[in-house]
Amino acid sequence: MTSLMNDPTPLATTAPLPFEAPAFDRIKDEDHAPAIESGMREQLAEVEAIIADTAVPTFENTVVAMERTGRQLTRAKNIFFNLTGSATNDALQRVKAALMPKLAAHDDAITMNDALFQRVQAVYQGRRDAGLDPVQERLVERYHARFVRAGALLDNDGKERLKELNAEEAKLRTLFEDNVLKARSTAAVIVEDRSLLDGLGEEAIDAAAEAARVKGHQGRWLIELINTTGQPVLASLKDRDLRERIHRASIGRNTSGTTDNRPIIARLAQLRAQKAGLLGFPNWAAYVMDDQMSKTPEAAVALLSGLVPNAARNAKAEAIKLQALAEEQGAGINIRPWDWDYYSEQVRKAEYDLDEAALKPYLEFERVLVKGVLFAAEKLYGLTFRERHDLPVYHPDVRVFDIFDADGSVIGLFYGDYFARDNKSGGAWMSSFVDQSSLLHQQPVITQNCNYVRPAPGQPCLLGFDDVITLFHEFGHALHGMLSTQVYPFFSGTATATDFVEFPSQINEALATDPEVLANYARHYRTGEAMPAALVAKMKRARTFNQGYATSEYLAAALLDIEWHSQPPDAPQVTDVGSFERTALKKYGLDDDRVPPRYKSSYFSHIWGGGYAANYYAYMWSEVLDADGCAWFEEHGGSTRENGMHFRRTVLSKGGSKDGRELYHDFAGREPRLEPLLARRGLN
Repeated sequence: MTSLMNDPTPLATTAPLPFEAPAFDRIKDEDHAPAIESGMREQLAEVEAIIADTAVPTFENTVVAMERTGRQLTRAKNIFFNLTGSATNDALQRVKAALMPKLAAHDDAITMNDALFQRVQAVYQGRRDAGLDPVQERLVERYHARFVRAGALLDNDGKERLKELNAEEAKLRTLFEDNVLKARSTAAVIVEDRSLLDGLGEEAIDAAAEAARVKGHQGRWLIELINTTGQPVLASLKDRDLRERIHRASIGRNTSGTTDNRPIIARLAQLRAQKAGLLGFPNWAAYVMDDQMSKTPEAAVALLSGLVPNAARNAKAEAIKLQALAEEQGAGINIRPWDWDYYSEQVRKAEYDLDEAALKPYLEFERVLVKGVLFAAEKLYGLTFRERHDLPVYHPDVRVFDIFDADGSVIGLFYGDYFARDNKSGGAWMSSFVDQSSLLHQQPVITQNCNYVRPAPGQPCLLGFDDVITLFHEFGHALHGMLSTQVYPFFSGTATATDFVEFPSQINEALATDPEVLANYARHYRTGEAMPAALVAKMKRARTFNQGYATSEYLAAALLDIEWHSQPPDAPQVTDVGSFERTALKKYGLDDDRVPPRYKSSYFSHIWGGGYAANYYAYMWSEVLDADGCAWFEEHGGSTRENGMHFRRTVLSKGGSKDGRELYHDFAGREPRLEPLLARRGLN
């Protein structure tokens, strides 16, 4: 076991558990800072040893040597950031606030080290004559790009200014995330009168009562908010005033008091623009996309804005139907955002004879996970999963599974954490404690997080179909990590361009409606009866329903992201966030106040706290690949083991070892087509 500069904490050494699984039973809050700080010192010492090597710089003594550095720092960071995302507390948040500027400075100390860069530059310039294989050559190119994009070519004054901006950004991102976490909890809506919950199922009402009890509101009901603008309960609640309360609580998050994020995001947008200028780019979007499949903001905007007319047209047609229904019922209202889902659900029932509430009894969480998600992984890729109870976890909700390959070998571990908590970030995501790398003799330890509402004791957790899709989606990311077969950690698992990384996860979504997979998991939680064929048919027919709204709310968020990050380096800081949003949406013809963006700026965690700044467009870019990829599966006989193994060989195992366009071509044998996406969303 390797120590971190004689640090005695449990995070200082590789735990003697399978696949280096974290020893959560021994890790204390006070262990994280010393482990990470000593890890930084150790990595800098490793870097200095590389620089001190008097031999001519080569792939092995420079690039591979760099791949070996910072192993224990990476381990400590992975554990820490998984905890601050999934099970944080005030102590961990204080540690995070203190560490983030230090970690930013640590990265700068490496990528702006001129002596180290000169070695990387020498290897890069001689790469064509070094006898490298294609993956090794790509690794050299990616390392060189990493250093250049981080400021290695700047003069000393430029480097110092960039370091200042990086430190400020790290501090502000942490504050933003902390505010979002606090505001999501405090914005939850307390209901005093049970009759106001008319329209919700008994299980949902019981869950709201239990959530209220846990938070000290015995005898009341608590409607917790998810991270998006839209809230699922709005489709069911009959009381319009309550619907409005919930909607306003949702869009009002992080716009007042101590958790007001508007000044933070205005400054983040400005300092990112200033960083772009230092690095030779006209704006942050240009800087980001230069390293993505899209290459330019113009290409991303062309895709998104090209979808706007049809999406907006469909949304307006949908609104006309909703208004007509409200008038028919004598509601005497104009449709507002808090009305859309309520009347939309009724239109779906009328036009498709499909009631979301009728689906839920067939979508019990445990069965969807085991008989759906995990079953599909066996069907396509030969994987099986066996739950184990002997490994320590960070919260009682967390479950651990061995991952078995088709030959019976155990290839890693999978951690699942599925229920919402106040100390857990909203949304759903995949991450890792350990990334696969044969160079480092590491096998994957992968995590999946969701935020399903915890049912009342003794009640089942029944999912909406969107929740089912989320479970399959995030597991698609998990598969990308599990099935990686890369030598170098730089290319492991999901380490791809952001506008490619959603492709495997979106392909996995399609398995939710694969006939064999659906038949295996969609059974009534009480009777075990399979979902009736007529209900399945209705569900599939309704897939293009309300897509004008769904596409418009996504496009609004994605284009808003690009607008925030298209400001020039000399732009003054935005003083009115609301006005900026309205102007951006009007520019693209998405200023329909009945269809708000999927995320308003103040709680848009993807772009301000996460890794999707100027990159939220990636979901639609990847969906083009996904829709065409699903067409490839259909053209080749469907979701068979043979096709799954082809996808595993050409995409899932490859990580970032090839460019995304090349990976897609290896899989499909062609360039992606837009038509399948338009057909899927009913926009053609």
